[in-house]
Order: sequence, then C-alpha cells, then structure tokens
Amino acid sequence: MNRGDVVENSATYVDSGAFLADLRRRVALPTESQDHNSLPVLQSYLSGEMSSALERLGAVCSILENPVPGGGPFLIAHRHEDDSLPTVLVYGHGDVVLGQPERWRCGLSPWEIVVEGDRWYGRGTADNKGQHTINIAALDHVMAARGGRLGFNLKVLIETGEESGSPGLREMCEQRADDLAADLLLASDGPRLAAERPTVFLGSRGQVAFTLSLDLREDTYHSGNWGGLLRNPATVLANALASMVDGRGVITVPELRAPEIPDAVRAALADVSPGGGPTDPDIDDGWGEPGLTPAERVMAANSLEVLAFVSGTPDAPVNAIPATARAHCQLRFVVGTPWQELERIVREHLDTQGYPMVQVRVDSTMAATRLSPDDPWVRWAVASIEQSTQKVPVILPNLGGSLPNDVFADVIGMPTVWVPHSYPACAQHGPDEHLLASVAREGMQMMCGLFWDLGELGSTRPGAPVEIGLR
Repeated sequence: MNRGDVVENSATYVDSGAFLADLRRRVALPTESQDHNSLPVLQSYLSGEMSSALERLGAVCSILENPVPGGGPFLIAHRHEDDSLPTVLVYGHGDVVLGQPERWRCGLSPWEIVVEGDRWYGRGTADNKGQHTINIAALDHVMAARGGRLGFNLKVLIETGEESGSPGLREMCEQRADDLAADLLLASDGPRLAAERPTVFLGSRGQVAFTLSLDLREDTYHSGNWGGLLRNPATVLANALASMVDGRGVITVPELRAPEIPDAVRAALADVSPGGGPTDPDIDDGWGEPGLTPAERVMAANSLEVLAFVSGTPDAPVNAIPATARAHCQLRFVVGTPWQELERIVREHLDTQGYPMVQVRVDSTMAATRLSPDDPWVRWAVASIEQSTQKVPVILPNLGGSLPNDVFADVIGMPTVWVPHSYPACAQHGPDEHLLASVAREGMQMMCGLFWDLGELGSTRPGAPVEIGLR
C-alpha cells in the first residue's frame, strides 16, 4: 500500500460511521472539568476510552494523578520502535466546558450527538474529543497499512483540565520532561481559519488576566449632598484605564505594546483575512494597532481588553457616590512582550499618571509561543498537507487566542505544529457546539498523510542535507 492509497482509504473511517460511533461514546461522558464533582468521569475517560484506543496501537499507558490538588488526571502513552527513528508527541484534552443543556436549541443535547447534514452537534465534538479521536484513528490506520508498525516513535499526552486553565500541566511536564521529549509536537485544537482552508498554526498569543480595583470608603454617600466633594471611584478607574488604552483600542503603555513584527511572520499573514463567516461580527475599522492588517492586529500585535467593569449597583442605581470600583482586564500578547513584569509595569504607569490609589492584582497568566514559519518541520508539514489535500494550507505563526503550548515549546523544548480540525463557527464553549463532518473527513486524510510521511523519514529529520521525498 502506498501513500495515496492510505490517504484515500482513510476517509472510510468517517464515511462508514465508525468515527461517529467512537465519538458518540466519548461525547456521552460528561467530562466537565469546571465541575469539581467530575473527577470520576475524567478518570473513566482516560482509563476507558483513551487507554483502550492507545493500547490497540501497542502503546503502554500510564494514568497520573495531578500534582495540583483537585486537578484532573493525565494519561501518558509510549510506543517505541527504534532509537534512530524520529519521535512525535501527540496531545489532546479529554475535558469539556460545562454542558449547559438548558441553552441548547430544542432537539439538541450536549451529551448525545445529533446529526443534521454536515453538522454533528454535541459537547466536545469540536473541542477537543472530535479532534483527538481523528488523530488517534489516523495513527491506527497508518499502523495497519504498514503491517503493524508506524515507522516512528510515538508519545501521547491527554490531559483533563485544559478548559479549567490546565492546572498541573506545567508541573507535570517539568517533572516528566524526559518522558515527553520528542522531535516534534503534532496536535490538533482550535479552529481553522475557515472551514474550507486547511490550517497550520505554530503557537498562540499569551494572556495575563489582571484586576484593577479602587476601595475609597466603606459607605456610599448621597450624590446631591456630596457630589463634587468626594472622589468617585468609577470615574477615577475609568480614567486610569483610559491612560492605558485609548478610545481606538491602542495600548498607550510602551512596555505593553508588541515588538516589531518579524518579516517571516508578516509574510505568513499576508494573505490571511480573519472573519467573514456567516456568524462572525464585522471587523471595526480604525480599531486596534494602527498601520496593521486585520490579521496582524489579532495575531502579531497586543491588545488590552476590559472584560468587566463594576461600580455601584448597575441593575438598580441609586443617587449615591459608590464606595468601590473594579475592572477585570486582560492583556493578549505575542512573543517578546515582558508579560512576567505586568504588575510592575502597570503599577509604575498608574503611579506616574497620578493613580496611586488604584490597586493592581495579576490573576492568571499563560505565556506566548511562536515557531518560525521558516522552521524545517513547518515546511515539511505544509508540504505533506498540500500533497494530501491538493490545497495550500494557511500558516498562522500563532493563534490570536491562547492555549498551553508553552509547556511543549519552552518547558519540554520542541517545535510545535498544530493542525486543527474545527472551524470558527463551531460554537465551542457555547450552546450548539458542533463539528463539520466534511472537515473531519479532510482532517483524517491530512493526519494519515502526516503520520505516513513521518514514518518515511527514517533516521533523517526535516532540514537535514538529504531532501525528504513524500511518497
């Protein structure tokens, strides 16, 4: 069997109903990591569905407790064929966000797949059960075609806390960096740029969530008797925010702005146009970093967002000057931003601007990552996908959103290539989440092509002097 046969035949996994059957079982398990009572279900997902599928590949599976109390377990699987062969790490997450069944359209349920044409509805179909189900099935398909071998060494990591911020993932990877070390991370999460465009992304923007608060007094006071005499915390905080990001969404704190866009990143984003889908909002002209394309603004620049602002009693305002104000903010940032120093940067800025009374607290962080589009592994993956689909894939140096790619790129230390099998309008995290069967079918073919080509490398690696042929 040659490469073309493997790629073409792999679509039968979706067409025959086998993929739907596997996904139905997995979606039926309510693996809601945001529900503290879900640990038994998370454990069952790993010990049942994932272990069974990976053991069929001849992998040895271990389920590990989370080093963070209350965090969901991890599964690590190994299949070793030869020391001279390349090693790939495949990642996925078995947890989902809360099902919220009361918010789904009539006739739909988060825990039962409903098929309506190309759309398969159910919680986790897109994020992430459908995606890692495709990847594991592609491994199985390639191994069967090769007579029981892959042609490379395989490591798999499945976590069960990604939707809760991946508690314990960094600590676990620090402790087991050698166990997880590989030549390449090849994983699937997030959406394509568009349903019809195969996409490769190489990292993600980071994020720092922080709170600005102002507690001026214990009581509120009548605005007629005291207006003009007492400092209003909402007014002060609004102006403090305005000193950090202006009315056009431009960050005005120099250290929080993005560094210069690398030429390779700018070139990769040249033909990328975010949005445009039937449920996407219209992009606001004149908003965000000036002089950049929309793709550069969301994937190569920083943004400072005010997610919530509270003062007084918004649902029942009274004629009183409030005592406190609070704003929940978020910095989305690219590689090269000194995000670890955000608290100091914001503190010094507010003091300089005359707002020493505003308190700053960092709530959570996630680092930014970005593999160069010129990396040999990227060129290898793009060539493989193009051969499998006869389409030129979109290369995104990083997502505009965030995911825990830093533990693979920085803690373990490997190039990271992500091949998503979802699309922007999949409604992940909301009601009516769904997967497109057509994208899943193409995703299966792409992953079979990638795993087949990985097994063709032998002892070579992309970027070596010998040209790698894709057969």
